[in-house]
Amino acid sequence: MDKERTYPSLEGGRLLPLVESFYTIQGEGFHTGKPAYFIRLGGCDVGCRWCDSKESWNPDRFPPVEIEEIVRQAAATPAKAIVITGGEPMNYPLDMLCNLLKDYGLEIFLETSGSSPMSGKFDWICLSPKRNKPPRDEFFPVADELKVIVETPEDFEWAEENRQKVLEAQRCGQCLFFLQPEWSRMKQISTAIVEYVKEHPNWNISVQTHKFLRIP
Repeated sequence: MDKERTYPSLEGGRLLPLVESFYTIQGEGFHTGKPAYFIRLGGCDVGCRWCDSKESWNPDRFPPVEIEEIVRQAAATPAKAIVITGGEPMNYPLDMLCNLLKDYGLEIFLETSGSSPMSGKFDWICLSPKRNKPPRDEFFPVADELKVIVETPEDFEWAEENRQKVLEAQRCGQCLFFLQPEWSRMKQISTAIVEYVKEHPNWNISVQTHKFLRIP
């Protein structure tokens, strides 16, 4: 399928296919437990079979929304931090959205697979690499957090491959490293992750606390 047709520029980023937006608590990774306003954009060309937001994959399901309206809704909450996620948010130019959010003094966190070109300015970038469409090289130098989803023991090798790329790309070594059990395999894989992290203490464990707490 033609990517330009499936993921249009939407007036250079003035319009974006908004799936949902909501104020909640960040449930995973470094910022776990922090109040944040989530902006979920539609459209994903990665397509992980265990994805918990498959409804967001088809951008045609979500009429484009003006970014001024997206930001207005975000600014109406007590949130001090914004999480831009998807789908795959890097399928769209996000410079204008980020600039508007910054006008309100908000922190901006990005969650991305790194599969599409970088755009926008962020206070925190969580890179979550996927085998079926690996990250572009431009994401390794700027990642603040590498979060690898572990479904089987073979995923530890994939995690190390990406960790090495981050280390080679970052002189100051600011990136933090997380292994996160795939939710449907939590019972089967958690022990292996715990043992792996004990043997490789450069890694940390991330769990989806929002699912345990039953919040969005």
